[in-house]
Amino acid sequence: MDAEAIKRSLEDSGLRCTPQRYAVMAFLMGHTKHPTAAEIFEAVNRVDPRCSRATTYNNLRDLVRAGLVREVAVEGRAARFDAKGMRHHHFICDHCGDVEDMEWYNVPRPASGSLGKRMLRECEVIFRGLCAKCAPRRSRELGSQ
Repeated sequence: MDAEAIKRSLEDSGLRCTPQRYAVMAFLMGHTKHPTAAEIFEAVNRVDPRCSRATTYNNLRDLVRAGLVREVAVEGRAARFDAKGMRHHHFICDHCGDVEDMEWYNVPRPASGSLGKRMLRECEVIFRGLCAKCAPRRSRELGSQ
């Protein structure tokens, strides 16, 4: 996504395109990994030292609320962030905590009666288990016992 497209996506979502918000969004758009807020702050702050930790975290919150960025909760670890591009699910490794994108498929919505007065925004799946790097190690550990 080029600079104009990032600016347009921010403005179309009702957000001002400040230099700091642009830097956070551009960093996320340029990375396929799912960085933590601290990693995003460090990267953005190296480029623009005026960007404080609070500003970075506030911008992440605003981007999540605007639907441009997804916050991926990882149990027992720092949340990770993902710029919403193509729709996809996530796989979270129980051992190393890596978050990987998984191909999207439609998730059946619950029957409307089961939601009560709740309003469903979206459905997504988070797969949990051992990633391709950790699974062979775990197999070897179990085999040597």
